[in-house]
Amino acid sequence: MSQLQLDLNVTEVGEDVELMKEEGILILFNNTVPEDLKTIAVIHDGAFHQDIKSGDNMIINGELFRILHVGDKANETLSQLGHATFNFEGETEYDMPGTVYLEKKEIPHIETGSTISFHRS
Repeated sequence: MSQLQLDLNVTEVGEDVELMKEEGILILFNNTVPEDLKTIAVIHDGAFHQDIKSGDNMIINGELFRILHVGDKANETLSQLGHATFNFEGETEYDMPGTVYLEKKEIPHIETGSTISFHRS
């Protein structure tokens, strides 16, 4: 049985999120998102109270993605700003400290009201 770590509700989707998804990238922010980043961000109402780790799962609208690596700064920015970059390209080189790396899979459609959650097995 997996344990719910965090459940986010999407409150806004920037107009350029689809372009970012084509590159295998998803950028999350809570409502502190800077105006100049709003177009590329998925904005949510959640607060990160617990760190995410390699081996956890990210679930977007019911679709599961395994987390391969969490950059050194990612949990810090997630707890402060609800922000991190999520890379869905199955990378094995982890050179971006604010990035969470996930298995290579297509990112599902995200809209206002979509849910994103994090689970630990």
